[in-house]
Amino acid sequence: MSEIHSKLKEVLASVLPIVAIVLALHFTVTPLEPHMLLAFLVGALLVIVGLTLFLFGIDQGLSPIGEGLGNTLAHSNSMTMVILISLVLGFFISYAEPDLRILAHQVALVTSGQFGDLPMVVVISIGLAVMMTLGMVRIIRGVRIRYLLAFAYGIILLLSLFSSFDFLAIAFDASGATTGAITVPFMLALASGISVFRRKKNTTEADNFGLVGIASSGAIIGVLAAALVLNLTKLNGHLPETAIAQSNVFGMYKEAISSVAGSSALSLLPIVAVFIIFQAFYFKYSTRRVIGISRGVVWTYVGLVIFMVGVTGGFMAVGSELGIRLAQSGSSALILGVSAALGLATVLAEPAVHVLTDQVAIITGGSVKRSLVFLFLSIAVGLAIFLSALRILVPQIELWMYLLPGFGLAVLLAFFVPDLFVGMAFDAGGVASGPMTASFSLAFVQGIAAQVPGSDVVTEGFGMIAIVALTPILALEILGALYQFKTQKQRKKDAGHG
Repeated sequence: MSEIHSKLKEVLASVLPIVAIVLALHFTVTPLEPHMLLAFLVGALLVIVGLTLFLFGIDQGLSPIGEGLGNTLAHSNSMTMVILISLVLGFFISYAEPDLRILAHQVALVTSGQFGDLPMVVVISIGLAVMMTLGMVRIIRGVRIRYLLAFAYGIILLLSLFSSFDFLAIAFDASGATTGAITVPFMLALASGISVFRRKKNTTEADNFGLVGIASSGAIIGVLAAALVLNLTKLNGHLPETAIAQSNVFGMYKEAISSVAGSSALSLLPIVAVFIIFQAFYFKYSTRRVIGISRGVVWTYVGLVIFMVGVTGGFMAVGSELGIRLAQSGSSALILGVSAALGLATVLAEPAVHVLTDQVAIITGGSVKRSLVFLFLSIAVGLAIFLSALRILVPQIELWMYLLPGFGLAVLLAFFVPDLFVGMAFDAGGVASGPMTASFSLAFVQGIAAQVPGSDVVTEGFGMIAIVALTPILALEILGALYQFKTQKQRKKDAGHG
């Protein structure tokens, strides 16, 4: 019970800031209809309960499976096995990622099925699997992370030159959405296990970071490559009107359960199958431990269903409605101010951000303060949502003006910043764009795009997660540069005294 209580505290910190902003807007500038407010509050409650059970289940079930796979790889001493397992698991854990399914659902909904849920999830999962495998091989071969990142983003730049802006937005959004609650624990466990291969070759702490960032670049490559192969160019779309205010709230949630239960089971099925296979041939866990892991998988499933019902039933719809009503107010200052506040709340809300800041403080021996990392990330994500809204309000600003120079600068900085911070920075891009960003914030930005004259809900509505994934990378690289400067200055000072 103490573990569930701990998870509940994390999730309350995750969701309550968003609830506070919505309620503040409801009682001031954008009052919602009673049915819509009720739908949001019910959705928020379901999200809180669902995420709590989901994260508890991850710790009890999915994380032990990932750790077991990492240990198996560590003791196999077989590159062929590492590549094969990385490809298979990379695909499956991306396929099972709820954040990605939320984004794929939004894309299919807004584009009226032109880019469907399943094709998008599949191409992203293939891209992630390939890049995750290269990331694993990088650790084994001792290749510095900056070179693989330069290779990956060089391919992305090349594909971007032949892709439409619509797919550029969706592709970069996918890079943030695909690294979430299921993907990240598996990747961290696998990276930790794989690093054992190089233990005799002085593996550094930097090898424990960066796999998430490298893998997420595969999502971008997957979408852009699919668009070129399928000859998809312009996506035409609109934001469907919500019927929350006119419908029975509980009937709507009941309907959502029937569609979510099956898709959630499908998401977890591949991981369960992998566990069964490895238990039969490699793990040989005791019956008691298998029962414990199985119980954790069940909790994960129950939590995932409740969470997804809360998000699809009313959470995203209210986010969209708030964006619409703020845009209808005609006040650019209000839109930009609320967007920045929402970004600040979002980053403070993501539980994985707390984990990352703890890691930074521990590995740097406390020389980089946890509060300082929070400050950099908060400013970065607040700026990201602000820039997303600004792009919609100012038609001359296009997404590529943020992403191509931004990621180009991020790769360039990787050659001047310590490897430890490079890995952390690119991992932070995926960590910051978690469930709240993939659901509420994305719908909010799309709502603004749906109402601003001359904007396109596809071109301007997507791209927000991409910007959220970019700004933390730059923020932590800048922090790394400052840390390096401070360290070098201290060494010179100590040498002078010597």
